[in-house]
Amino acid sequence: MRIQRGTIVRLQPVAVAILLAVVPCPGSAGIFNKNQPLPDWAVQANKTHTPDYAKDASSIILYDEYVETIDANGRATEREREAIRILKPQGRHNTCEVGYDVDEKVNYFRVWTIAADEKQYTAQDTDFAEVGDTSIPIMLSTYKARVAHPPAVDVGATVFCESEEVLEPYMHEKVWRIQNEIPVVFQALELDLPPGHPHSQSWHSFKSVSAVEVAPSHWRWELKDMPALDLRDIPSHPEWAALAARMSVQWGDAAVDGTDNEWKAIGEWVTTLEADRPTPSPEITSFTQTLIAGAPDFYTKLSRITDSIQKNIRYFIVERGIGGLQANHAADIFRNRYGDCKDKTTLLIAMLRVAGINAYYVPVDHRRGIVDPDDPSLYGDHMITAIEMPADVNDPRLLAIVKAHDGKRYLIFDPTDERTPVGNLPSYLQGGYGTLAAGPASQILALPVLPPDANGTIRKGEFTLASDGTLTGLVDTTHSGPEGAEMRMILKYSDEKERRESLETAISHDVPGVVLNSFQFVQPSELDKPLEVHYKLTATQYAHQAGTLLLVRPRVVGSHAIPLNDKPRTVPIDLSATGHWHDSFDITLPPGYVVDETPDPVNLDLDFASYHSNITAKGDQLHYEREFIVRQVELPAARASDFRKLEDAILMDEKGTAVLKKQ
Repeated sequence: MRIQRGTIVRLQPVAVAILLAVVPCPGSAGIFNKNQPLPDWAVQANKTHTPDYAKDASSIILYDEYVETIDANGRATEREREAIRILKPQGRHNTCEVGYDVDEKVNYFRVWTIAADEKQYTAQDTDFAEVGDTSIPIMLSTYKARVAHPPAVDVGATVFCESEEVLEPYMHEKVWRIQNEIPVVFQALELDLPPGHPHSQSWHSFKSVSAVEVAPSHWRWELKDMPALDLRDIPSHPEWAALAARMSVQWGDAAVDGTDNEWKAIGEWVTTLEADRPTPSPEITSFTQTLIAGAPDFYTKLSRITDSIQKNIRYFIVERGIGGLQANHAADIFRNRYGDCKDKTTLLIAMLRVAGINAYYVPVDHRRGIVDPDDPSLYGDHMITAIEMPADVNDPRLLAIVKAHDGKRYLIFDPTDERTPVGNLPSYLQGGYGTLAAGPASQILALPVLPPDANGTIRKGEFTLASDGTLTGLVDTTHSGPEGAEMRMILKYSDEKERRESLETAISHDVPGVVLNSFQFVQPSELDKPLEVHYKLTATQYAHQAGTLLLVRPRVVGSHAIPLNDKPRTVPIDLSATGHWHDSFDITLPPGYVVDETPDPVNLDLDFASYHSNITAKGDQLHYEREFIVRQVELPAARASDFRKLEDAILMDEKGTAVLKKQ
């Protein structure tokens, strides 16, 4: 699910690397420069001095202005003007592109350069290319972009881009991304509405700025000196887009007073858009009735339907215009046996209807923190399902339940995730938000954070240590919940050789020089059963000689330590997932050796996590036991000291060394 693609954007290095099938844009000379002179706005922007705060930036946006002109039907024509100055060689990739789909039209796209020596250049037809959408490999898409490769783009040059585009007729929202990975000196947004037409605005990660009415029903917002959002040296940070400042402005049905009313209007729009899509066909009805025949309870009935979609409907995206937002009909999805996230939700809703269970669309984003309850918007990229729970059903296997304003309970489920069973929820969705699209009952929903026991790993190891320091042993692990789902996906998309390499690489982070003697993955067909991994290893020089002593690390494999720094924390701390992890290792000592010294136990209990470890010796056995529990998915920056306390405890324990003495 996508929105707001038809704007000039800065290409990042990764984006440039994946642009495939770049060809000159045929028959499009009329939309390009045709030797247009440098416009006055560009001349004025070029007079802007590079501010001191940009001294470390690779480039800087001197000027960026959008003008959205809305016609009587609510359709927008967007003009953007932008000036980018290149400050370092790494900044040369920051050029311009205009994206469009079948229901959009680029009126013109012009680019100029003022080089470091003040010579002026105009981009010609050959300086533009048209590229397809390669952002998702499993896709057929009509979305394209016209990319500018202007001349004389080097350090000291300034690139000027101007475009005008008629946008999708069904989108009545502008998401103004006001923060970038490079600083912005000046930016503005204008909204030119028909007389008396309302609008509403909301802000994310930025204090609200009032618009100035520069003419009747014509509004303008201006911002100056927006810093870059640079997260490169910040460990455990949330998603970049979750922190980047933006503003959403609505001029359609969602242009109403009150945040809750805006979310309701957005949900009602989605409900109307998808209204006829989940209608069960006779084939769907017959198949579903046979599938659930004899189901003894709600869980069995539900899991048979969800399991069928997860296993039998292949993930594949076909996008054309509004198809980026609107699902295909359930009958087509069922017949073709493929679909994207919207399609899988559509077929699930249709099958559940046959079973007498109500379910609804929930637009979300797969990155936690993108959907903001204070910023009503269609901004997002994914669709999941809210399944209405009967009042008398309280099954402990169905954990991912939320309660709506009216008291109804909904089970949140992602049918696109082929390996997470119904009742559980992928970790990346937990703690986020989604729009319940349920007609008049539409609202923003806080997605659940599941208890620790819904996710995690149990790891047991039995090892033998030789007097020369060589360690051999067997490790048995079970992975449940989202961790098990991730392992299942790895198995699906890898062969035996790749699995060995992946497992050996992961173990070598804890045990350098390890040799994987054998391994086995045990994957039950039931998604709610843990996935098992069994392997045997050999590691030379695992223990280190120190005179007559041997130094050995009791924590053999598995690490929870996260690199930290001492810089002041300004952004929240992403804990990734709740979970419960348990390790139990026994190391048989070399003949003639006894344990002389062990690290102290570690016991730390915080509200968001706890960590306990203990090392004991009995006879010729060195035993290591630890338990790590995480109860939250994110902490505010103000809790950085507590997070450091946790990570210091984990690091101290994981590096702890036992001393063996020869008798």
